[in-house]
Amino acid sequence: MSLSQSFQQKMSLKLTPQQVQLMKILQIPTVSIEEYINQELEENPALELGESEEEKEEEEIKDEFNEQEEEFEKESVDDDYDDLNLDQYISDSDDEIPAYKMQDENYPEIDDKQVIPIRTEDSFYDSLIIQLGMLELDEKSYKIAEQIVGSMDDDGYLRRELISIADDLAFRQNIETDEKEIEEILKQIQQFDPPGICARDLQECLILQLKRRKPEEGEDIKLAITILKNYFDEFSRKHYEKIQRSLSIRSEQLRDVINLIIKLNPKPGNLLSSSRSINYIIPDFYVYNVNGGVELSLNRMNAPELRLSEGYKDMLREYKAGNKKDKQKKEAVTFIKQKIDSARWFIDLIKQRQITLLTTMQAIIDYQKAFFLTGDEQEIKPMILKNIAEKTHFDISTISRVANSKYVQTEYGTFPLKYFFSEKTITTDGEEVSNKELRTVMFEIIAQEDKHNPLSDDAIMEEAMKRGFKMARRTVAKYREILNIPVARLRKEL
Repeated sequence: MSLSQSFQQKMSLKLTPQQVQLMKILQIPTVSIEEYINQELEENPALELGESEEEKEEEEIKDEFNEQEEEFEKESVDDDYDDLNLDQYISDSDDEIPAYKMQDENYPEIDDKQVIPIRTEDSFYDSLIIQLGMLELDEKSYKIAEQIVGSMDDDGYLRRELISIADDLAFRQNIETDEKEIEEILKQIQQFDPPGICARDLQECLILQLKRRKPEEGEDIKLAITILKNYFDEFSRKHYEKIQRSLSIRSEQLRDVINLIIKLNPKPGNLLSSSRSINYIIPDFYVYNVNGGVELSLNRMNAPELRLSEGYKDMLREYKAGNKKDKQKKEAVTFIKQKIDSARWFIDLIKQRQITLLTTMQAIIDYQKAFFLTGDEQEIKPMILKNIAEKTHFDISTISRVANSKYVQTEYGTFPLKYFFSEKTITTDGEEVSNKELRTVMFEIIAQEDKHNPLSDDAIMEEAMKRGFKMARRTVAKYREILNIPVARLRKEL
């Protein structure tokens, strides 16, 4: 056995703790950064929230106003009110002064008992339980009905098998039942509002709605129910010619029935459900057009005024200046210093985040300036993460983190930063264009097609070539799916 030594050269990248933390907080959107900062403020007493420049200006204005008000009161009270004869304003009568004479018309009296209305909403489940109370059910049937209602999803569908509901009732509530009994109660719930509620699939949902329509639409309703019951697959695949031949009906009659069906609500639960959250977009950046140029600002929530606690700094000075250096004092000094260092580190981190966000967004604006000036999507140039990384000298992963969860508000709408990134395509003239422009052209081609004879993917490819855009058939299919456009057969209209 022999021992040998050898030299090996290896490259590795080590990130500092602050760099790692910066990578994490870059991903945090504006809507969450305030919560993140508040958490740090709670955990570290050496960190404080300072006043913004606007708040400082407001305080200065208030102080100035208060000073002027005090001076005015000093000068005017003695001079103007010494000779005031109240007898001129008070009646000689011993009667009480009428209330209307004591009221100030500009400032009406505040009614302490005034009730401020608060908006309340019933949830999807609550609304159905209220309707459930209108049925005449015994205790067992009511519990079965509650189980059915509780098993519905937000769209208003009962997607669970009836046997599974029976099992749940047996195991959880010790109620013995069968599918037949559940089915009978289910039919009663299906009469609730909105129409179509508690259906087990789309076919049943649409039929339930049609059965609740007005009598004057009788013939069309009967035909629509027949089509949905017997030709649902053909209807969903838009095989209208087959339906027309099988039922021996005129195309105008079929068109009226189809228009009746497509106006029905495929998700009746949406009318009642308030359990689903509404997502509001809070922009991270604001871009304005000013005198032919583009100005950028950061959402104020991203740039809070943070500072070190003066109290903690004073405590540190006092401890250091003290003569007695016992163990307890040393531990106190160490604790205070750690908190101050942590606060200083966090302030630097937030500032670095602001600089990174602004630098990245400014680079995107410079690259896509034509779009920010005009709002024309066709002005968006091909741009990838590497382009912005090269302009900012940041790593590609940093640009990716900024672009993934941030939004910019412009005069033309609010856009995710990802919107401005796209690969390039070469036109028949050899010009580089953004894939986004290619998708726009394809969308226009489909929008202008004859809906009675829609274009196939091959025909769309040929039309794009005529307009100067090279596009493979698989690219057409890919972009059509991205744009959520169905195949030609499903786009066909009667």
